[in-house]
Amino acid sequence: MAMTGYGRKNSERYLPDQGREACGLFGVMNTSGKRFPGNIAISAIKNIKVRGNGLGGGFAVYGIYPDYKDYYALHIMFENKRREVKTVVEKYLTENFNVAYDEQIPTNAQVSLFHPPLVWRYFVTPEKKGDERNLSDDEFVVDKVMHINTSIDDAYVFSSGKNMGVFKGVGFPGEIADYFLLDKLYEGYIWTVHSRFPTNTPGWWGGSHPFSILDWTVVHNGEISSYGTNRRFLEMYGYYCTLYTDTEVMAYAVDFLMRRQGLPIEVVSKIFAPPMWDTIEQMREKEKHLNTTLRMVYGPLLLNGPFTVIVARHNEMFGITDRIRLRPITAGAKDDMVYLSSEEAAIRSVAPDLDFAWTPHGGNPVVVRMNSTDHLLSMDNSI
Repeated sequence: MAMTGYGRKNSERYLPDQGREACGLFGVMNTSGKRFPGNIAISAIKNIKVRGNGLGGGFAVYGIYPDYKDYYALHIMFENKRREVKTVVEKYLTENFNVAYDEQIPTNAQVSLFHPPLVWRYFVTPEKKGDERNLSDDEFVVDKVMHINTSIDDAYVFSSGKNMGVFKGVGFPGEIADYFLLDKLYEGYIWTVHSRFPTNTPGWWGGSHPFSILDWTVVHNGEISSYGTNRRFLEMYGYYCTLYTDTEVMAYAVDFLMRRQGLPIEVVSKIFAPPMWDTIEQMREKEKHLNTTLRMVYGPLLLNGPFTVIVARHNEMFGITDRIRLRPITAGAKDDMVYLSSEEAAIRSVAPDLDFAWTPHGGNPVVVRMNSTDHLLSMDNSI
């Protein structure tokens, strides 16, 4: 999977950077798998509009392509709308995939956004040849996504999972929802959304959240100061960060640890936000051995700095903060609906009569799974 030449170009597309550390996060899941429209997520993120400034917003939605649920749905943006770039990408796709169907992603031309790219979606299955037959379908897709994102200028695959999709851009989340007609065209059983206030990275369409690889999506608030170490570790395994933002490493780290390494989030959380060494020394032998092993084997994926993330994939959503909780997260539950947000107000605005609401301890994940009440186990300090 080795690639070279990574790095995004054409910096003139960027908006000016902004310096304020605030982002809005929201996620909602129906644990019975019932699909619902996007008005809940859209209304909730509008409630905390102050946490963004219009330089980035986006949604991840699961369960939206039932007619093509067995196909990888590649969402690709062509930044300069140059048809020759689209031709190059489509030639590459037909050489490596069976393309069952493709179309321009519907948008609302009445919504005015900064420099919108051409966005297209392709429903594909792998066409592996030679030694590539030894790769799993997921590994094959990751390899091809990395090739497009590192080797073809002005083209970027921003979503690549099955029966799910990411919709994002430069604007407030409400504007992005209106632009992509999310409340009119789509229903899903998980919705996550992000309102961005860029700190150390520029605002542009590809750099908006969510970040995605295969079925994994990540929305993030904070600053990962270990970005360089995390990135170099992931490059050894064929992941290349092309977007000039620390959140990208989180998406790839989750895919590496949970899909390729087969670790559950309860273990992954101990890698991202591990206990201090002096705390580990006081643990019982079995727990001490586990945490010591994780620190030594996966040390380069420890996330330094303040962060809160909401991560989703099919049938699962979880939220986690840094170990001293420098960034906020609140959880709530009502019947089959579970909510995660950077603000309790966002949850209360769409679900005022909650069965439960709680704030998890730092480094302790809130895990929401299909047909499960496991999330109740993380109510370690209910409010």
